[in-house]
Amino acid sequence: MNTNKVMLNYINGEWREAAASETLPVINPATGEVLSHVPLSPRMEVDLAAQVAAQAFAEWRHVPVGKRIQPLFRLKALLEEHLDEISRLITLECGKTFDEARGEMVRAIENVEVACGMPTLMQGTFSEDIASGIDEFMIRQPVGVGACVCPFNFPGMIAFWFFPYAVAAGNTYIVKPSERVPMTMQRIFELVDEAGFPRGVLNMVNGSRDSVEAILDHPDIRAISFVGSTRVAKYVYGRAAANGKRAQCQGGAKNPVVIMPDADLEATTRILADSVYGCAGQRCAAVSLGITIGEVHEPFLEAFTDASTSRKVGFGLDEGVQMGPVISAASLERIENAIERGLQESASLHLDGRKAHIPGYEGGYFIKPTILTGVQPGSEIARTEIFGPVFSLLQADSLDDAIRLINQGQYGNMACIFTSSGASARKFRSLVEAGDIGVNIGIAAPMAYFPFSGWKESFFGTQHGQSMDAVEFYTQKKVVVERWPKEWTRKF
Repeated sequence: MNTNKVMLNYINGEWREAAASETLPVINPATGEVLSHVPLSPRMEVDLAAQVAAQAFAEWRHVPVGKRIQPLFRLKALLEEHLDEISRLITLECGKTFDEARGEMVRAIENVEVACGMPTLMQGTFSEDIASGIDEFMIRQPVGVGACVCPFNFPGMIAFWFFPYAVAAGNTYIVKPSERVPMTMQRIFELVDEAGFPRGVLNMVNGSRDSVEAILDHPDIRAISFVGSTRVAKYVYGRAAANGKRAQCQGGAKNPVVIMPDADLEATTRILADSVYGCAGQRCAAVSLGITIGEVHEPFLEAFTDASTSRKVGFGLDEGVQMGPVISAASLERIENAIERGLQESASLHLDGRKAHIPGYEGGYFIKPTILTGVQPGSEIARTEIFGPVFSLLQADSLDDAIRLINQGQYGNMACIFTSSGASARKFRSLVEAGDIGVNIGIAAPMAYFPFSGWKESFFGTQHGQSMDAVEFYTQKKVVVERWPKEWTRKF
């Protein structure tokens, strides 16, 4: 692999070297190997992308919607053709296993499929004779130029929550990949180029904070989509709003799961192990806080410990590996420090995954599955998003107590319950303050036909990514009240 390669920007249908004075290394988190370099593009690159997108919008918005979706059909086929290649890139730069990477791209492709239904998704409404001789109707029109700022943990999928819907609805777009994992989106945009979108409709700019702030401030960019931490989501939402833009900002999470005494223990353990440790815990829908009810605590803890210790950790392209590294040395240090703070708060270290040694990958950023017990409600370890393979476990006497504990938290991304009782499940889904609910499901991540919800400090905005929420976000409604002069003389 050419470690001196510098990622390119894609602007106006052309690959361009960024006018950047600084680059960052792109590192394989399993080996510490430098894979390539990413430029920290200056504001002028964002300005250029926004200008060409605004120019392309003037024509693209008037292309019939049936024609606008044709490049998306071609992109879907290209993504399916290159699925394994892209998945391997995700593993190399992000660290997740090949199967996890492949699953990510399958979800991305699903969003392209849904966006191809835009001819019906963006239809308006019509009322004839709303008053004598007057018709009234509502139509949807595109907003203009949109942009998304993507996180590191899903290098391929997250952008697809947004841009297929945006361009199908008649907008033009700019994607800003995470500077930690730019290689996947670079390859995807090679397929975007091959799919035949008109020049300027889809653009990509690499960069870091300066690029993001340029996106937030640019007058031609009208809609901002963001996924990341709550702290940054608040900042992005506030700055976008101050500049008169619409914004949808997905923040952090501390996803709880309630294990009822009547839960199927074997299935619960297997499903939750995948949820807690999948992608090394680095996903916004990972369960990280367990609440056991009554006598189920000890048998669940024993079974979950067995599932945790047997999980194979290593390089995601190696056969049989179930969990890869975390993204960076800084993330590894942050996770280990969070565990230490939990111990200082009186939690007990039931299973210690720190100082993991993976033969042959001594330069990687590995932490093995970790379990903390005796976690106290309201403690920092119970409230803070760790974003790593750490499961914090506490106990409650009843489902009502568990729901109160959940609703006291600052986040509201996802919550799950494992039970064989329909009454318990119904109470849980009705009363828990979270946007995505799982019943005997460990990752309640919505399919592309539904919005990826989030409440409280897990989301800032009104319309989420995916499905009809994406259509609403990337279109603006226009209401027309219409009377024709010849009707004025009609007698009613």
